[in-house]
Amino acid sequence: MKQIYTSFLFFLSAAATSRLTAPPGAIVVAKSGGDYETISDAVDSLSTTATTAQTIFIEEGTYNEQVYIPSLSGELIIYGQTKDTSDYSVNLVTITNNIGLSSVDDDDETATLRNYAENSKIYNINVANTYGEGQQALALSAYANNQGYYACQFLGYQDTVLAETGNQVYAKCLIEGAVDFIFGQHATAWFDRCDIRVLSASLGTITANGRSSSSDPSFYVINGSTIAAADDSSVSAGAYYLGRPWSEYARVVFQYTSMTDAINSVGWEEWSSSDPRTSDVYFGEYDNSGDGASGTRASFATELTSPVEISSILGSDYTDWVDTEYVS
Repeated sequence: MKQIYTSFLFFLSAAATSRLTAPPGAIVVAKSGGDYETISDAVDSLSTTATTAQTIFIEEGTYNEQVYIPSLSGELIIYGQTKDTSDYSVNLVTITNNIGLSSVDDDDETATLRNYAENSKIYNINVANTYGEGQQALALSAYANNQGYYACQFLGYQDTVLAETGNQVYAKCLIEGAVDFIFGQHATAWFDRCDIRVLSASLGTITANGRSSSSDPSFYVINGSTIAAADDSSVSAGAYYLGRPWSEYARVVFQYTSMTDAINSVGWEEWSSSDPRTSDVYFGEYDNSGDGASGTRASFATELTSPVEISSILGSDYTDWVDTEYVS
């Protein structure tokens, strides 16, 4: 009887984390039987002037489209159908495209998901750009303040996630790529308990922060995360760097993060041998672990004596817009 009762409690716990039906009032996207068959059509139906929250629920499926979310006056919440809201590995919804930079005007326009909506939250959606090696090809282009991405997957090769402007949080997400695949110029972005996965490459870089000046707020903090080779990828020891400076004022910190030996013992890389851009960078680490966290770091890197606090990155009022159930 005790075993049956324990199993029942486990079932209730597991069921409590699922999101298999749309919440009341949500616009439903489904391959059949929903309000719309494409995500883009659902987004196009949103009011850009309403100040009340709007919600989109996407049912299971792979949606081959490029989605552009414009600026909105109110909050936007997008849910992907899932059996477990806390775990990106069981997501049931994928948005995919394969646009490379050669076919559009700029890298933003390559993104499978282009989000310009302030106060937006996106849950349990896989976003992929399958173009592959050779060009900038974004999965996500994030261009507004107070954006949150929770238990999502972002899959690409070069420039996977563009965190460009405003306060942003990525929590319990998978971010995968090979070259400068977390990048941007002006955003303050907090990556919490994310799994960062690197693909087969001779040399790779995880971050490329392009903070434009000493007064620019841009700051990336990767907190409590993991770095390892992606599934089915063969990555040599020392093949990856934590980042390189897109601009000379680049600012990135890795803290409480587990790193395999895929990370080079030097840790950080110059932009290039002819154009190092390291004179004013702030590349910091605190209390990281694993084989990739050891070694003599680059001379322009900093060993921190205390961690960076989330409130110093996102502001003391971050709990007003961040879903704290996903943040440690």
